[in-house]
Amino acid sequence: MKLSSLQKYILKHCFESRGSQISKQKIFEFYKNQKKAPLLKDEITIITKSIERLIVKELIAGYGWKTAHKWFIREVKLTPRGKKIAKTLFGTQQILPIKIKKEIKHRLMHI
Repeated sequence: MKLSSLQKYILKHCFESRGSQISKQKIFEFYKNQKKAPLLKDEITIITKSIERLIVKELIAGYGWKTAHKWFIREVKLTPRGKKIAKTLFGTQQILPIKIKKEIKHRLMHI
């Protein structure tokens, strides 16, 4: 699956928030770090389209309201499929619950 750098940024931000929703305003920070950012009007359309495309791919869920003509998305949250994709993208490794005995731990510390 091919994703833009903005879409990867959105997935990473959602993944780091650990299941809670993130506001659309946090996504606008993507352009603060760039030297040549687009105009504000263009930023809004780019971010909105990226979010809508991630929703179509079922990677995130959008929360907001709908008028007669369009959706207004305020917050986004990762779906289970999005979590799986985010883990593969950012190489998050699961921590195994390994219990080390005190005796072995003590020996390892003196090596």
